Amino acid sequence: MILLSIETSCDETAVSIVKRVRGKNIRFEVLSHKILSQVDLHAAYGGVFPALAKREHAKALTQLIAESLEEADLLTERTNTYHLPSSSRKKLETLLEREGEMLSAMKILFEGVQKPLIDGIAVTEGPGLEPALWVGINAALAMHLVWDLPIYPINHMEGHIVAGALSCIDNVYEVSTLNFPACALLISGGHTELVRISKLRSYKVIGRTRDDAIGEAYDKVARMLSLPYPGGPEISRLAERSRKEGLIVDDELRLPRPMLHSGDLSFSFSGLKTAVLTRIKKRGPLTEITKQMIALEFENAVTDVLVAKTKQAMYETRANTLIVGGGVSANTHIRFSLKELAESESFDLFVPDKSLSTDNGIMIAACGLLHIANDISPKVKLKANGSWSVEDC
Repeated sequence: MILLSIETSCDETAVSIVKRVRGKNIRFEVLSHKILSQVDLHAAYGGVFPALAKREHAKALTQLIAESLEEADLLTERTNTYHLPSSSRKKLETLLEREGEMLSAMKILFEGVQKPLIDGIAVTEGPGLEPALWVGINAALAMHLVWDLPIYPINHMEGHIVAGALSCIDNVYEVSTLNFPACALLISGGHTELVRISKLRSYKVIGRTRDDAIGEAYDKVARMLSLPYPGGPEISRLAERSRKEGLIVDDELRLPRPMLHSGDLSFSFSGLKTAVLTRIKKRGPLTEITKQMIALEFENAVTDVLVAKTKQAMYETRANTLIVGGGVSANTHIRFSLKELAESESFDLFVPDKSLSTDNGIMIAACGLLHIANDISPKVKLKANGSWSVEDC
């Protein structure tokens, strides 16, 4: 089983090709893994600009697919001139009429190479930015149209759950054996969620943010501190420096821990963002030391809330395993704090390799293999769903 995956939910264009290998669990080799980031392009906007993300996906995706096929040794160029049948060409033109440069690139790809020896396509259908999602979906539909490949639509957040459960030994990835029930803490630029998992493919959201996601809050606070985009890594860098230097936060810069004692599993970071702004205005011109203090206190505040809510979720669900996923799971302090929690409460902890924390094609491919192993049928009617909940996938 060889699967090609496509991920275009936000500002990374990602393509992977994996090959399943024998084993009791889902195990696979990665034949190709490519990610093209748009971070530098969106920095001028201080966040992801959807129309720009869509345009850049459309410009890059076909080339990434061709490069991935070549790297996986699955790309065979045609030796004779070949033109798409007129009926296929018309359908392709109708399908990709809104994708700009991708239509021309796809025609060149289909007429220049033979159908590759892959068994299907896994593509992110949601959640995410719908204009960006449509680019990946339409590319998958184009390959279905011309190469007759089955499509497995994937929920992006399930991808992060599976990425957290992956282990890798000798270049072979495996979906780890998990002790259920489990909980997942999903933390990214667009999501802050706690999910109860009775088994893989069976999810229930038990807590989520009422306003800003944690990654969004990091970026907004970074903007207040005049730090470059993306803000999360910059705040973490300053916070880590503060810890190494033993910096003590001034009392007037102390921040609240929002909803820490609310009794439920909800999060809220909007008020914390406002509290940071209030302290900045009161403090006056920001020195480097003040920026370090605010970064340290902000990261400590969000971590305290995440750890407390996660601990409560583990108790309430009687979970034996915690899976962490999403781009913010790469944060060193949050990872360390959750590891301490797992050790003190004696539950299993799974966090993704930092290279798989952010959006990537490997997690989408792994989900595709999971769907196939569970006899989930492929689909040909796909629609970008920007708010698709993991519990409905």
